[in-house]
Amino acid sequence: MSTYLELDYLKLSMIRSFHKYLSLLISIQLLLWTISGIYFAFNKIELIRGEQYLLNEDVSKLDLTNIKGNFYTKNINILKRLDQWILKVEGESQVYYRTLNGEELIELNEEEAMETVRQKTSLAPLMAIKINSESRGSEFRGRKLPLYKVLTESKDNINVYVEAMSGEIAAIRSDSWRTWDFMWGAHIIDYRDRDNIDNFFLKFFSILALLSAISGIVLFFKTFRLRK
Repeated sequence: MSTYLELDYLKLSMIRSFHKYLSLLISIQLLLWTISGIYFAFNKIELIRGEQYLLNEDVSKLDLTNIKGNFYTKNINILKRLDQWILKVEGESQVYYRTLNGEELIELNEEEAMETVRQKTSLAPLMAIKINSESRGSEFRGRKLPLYKVLTESKDNINVYVEAMSGEIAAIRSDSWRTWDFMWGAHIIDYRDRDNIDNFFLKFFSILALLSAISGIVLFFKTFRLRK
C-alpha cells in the first residue's frame, strides 16, 4: 500500500513541477492576454475607429437620371467626392472611377484632400501628405493606395486617411487606436504587422496555455484524491 502511495506522490510531484514551471514560462503572455482582453471589453471598437467623427452625407440632391455610359461590371457604387457624385465601378480585375457622365477622374490634390476631411468629418485639417507606397505595420495597412494622410488639430493626434481617387475616408487613426493596435499585437503575439493570427508564437503559447490548464486540473483532482 505504501508503495502505491509513494508512486502517487511521485506522480503528483512531477505534475506539480511540470505545472509550476510551465505556468512560469507562459505567465507574461497570459498576463498580456488578460490585460488586452479587458482593454478590448471596456472600449468600443466604433469609437476606436473614429466613427464618431464622421458626418452623414446628404443624398437628397442625388439625381440618378444623370448617369451616362456603358459599364461592363459586376458592381457599381455611387460615392460623394467633394461637391460631386461619382461612380465606383468594380470590374473583373480592377476598380475605376467615373463621373456620372462617364468621364474619367483625376486624383485629388493636397488641398482637395483637406477639404474632403472638412466636408466628411468634424475634424479640422492642418496639412496633407500623399502616400504612394505600403509600409509594413503602418496605420493605413490594407488600404487602397495612393491616399493622403491628413493631420488634424486634435488632442488625440488624429490622422485621417483619404483615398486619392475616390475621396473616401479610408481610416481615422488616433492615439486611442494606436493603443488598441499595440494591445492587439500583444494579444496575437505579432508586434511587427499586428495582423497575422496564423503565426508560430500564437500557436506555441496557446498550446502551452492548454497544457498548463490541463495539468492544473489533473493536479487538483489528484491532490483531492490523496487527501481523502
